[in-house]
Amino acid sequence: MIRWLIRRLWLGLVTVFCVYTLTFLMVIAVPGNPFQQGQHRVAAETEMALRARYHMDDNWLYYWEFLRGAARLDFGPTFMYADWTCNQIIGSALPVSVLIGILAMLTAVMIGVPLGVWAAQHKNTWIDISCLALVLVGISLPTFVTGTSLIVLFCVSWKLLPIGGWGGVSHLVLPVITLALPFTAYIARLTRSGMFDVLSQDFVRTAFAKGLAPRRVVWHHALKPALLPVVGYLGPATAQALTGSFVVEKVFGVPGIGQHFVNAALNRDAGLMLGAVLVFSTLLVLFNMLADAAYTLIDPRIRQAL
Repeated sequence: MIRWLIRRLWLGLVTVFCVYTLTFLMVIAVPGNPFQQGQHRVAAETEMALRARYHMDDNWLYYWEFLRGAARLDFGPTFMYADWTCNQIIGSALPVSVLIGILAMLTAVMIGVPLGVWAAQHKNTWIDISCLALVLVGISLPTFVTGTSLIVLFCVSWKLLPIGGWGGVSHLVLPVITLALPFTAYIARLTRSGMFDVLSQDFVRTAFAKGLAPRRVVWHHALKPALLPVVGYLGPATAQALTGSFVVEKVFGVPGIGQHFVNAALNRDAGLMLGAVLVFSTLLVLFNMLADAAYTLIDPRIRQAL
């Protein structure tokens, strides 16, 4: 287990390094000047001094200097916001995205797992078909369509919730629902498929033959192995949710890291873009590792194979 963990950590570092390198190559390939974007224009003398200070005239020197700073958790300055650093921007925006992401994933699991189990228990009935239809809608609808529809319904027509912004519990409801819907659909589909496979296995038939209640067989015996594909999906899905959805944050005006990343890309702010990508990729690697580790807790056979 220790050797597996060390190997995964090493592969994770290599993955993050490769993602950083590819992102840097794309950043320098895109034309644009962060010092001459819209309202963020600076004088020519100031631009020359900043370029010299942060080695921006030598791409590969800037590459290594930024990487050295990132190793110390210092992403340097941002050229979009006066008197702010990338660390301050990311530090203020990441908790917002994490809060919405955690609530969205909890909502998705709490709804998706029971929905998938319910559909599996009523295979090929109208209940199963209705659940599949709901899953198809959840997967197919883009988040900007879902978000806009919820705004029209709950904010414009019924005036129950604020349209956007950030500040109170009421501002969380619509972004969380919008972000959770596609994850809920995927989790329900995976749970349904996993339950189909497990319910046909010998140990489940034996449990039924012993006279155990169907509810106990499903929820105490069959559900745990049926959740293996769900656990595998939760790793990258949780990382995606925690780092925020660019579309959801833009639709609802949420000051999360996704919206800052979009603004950084539009304004060619290389430092903020690279810092956000490093945060995204690190979270993705970590949650994939946690998902793989969770496999060993659910299925002892995997733990013995490590």
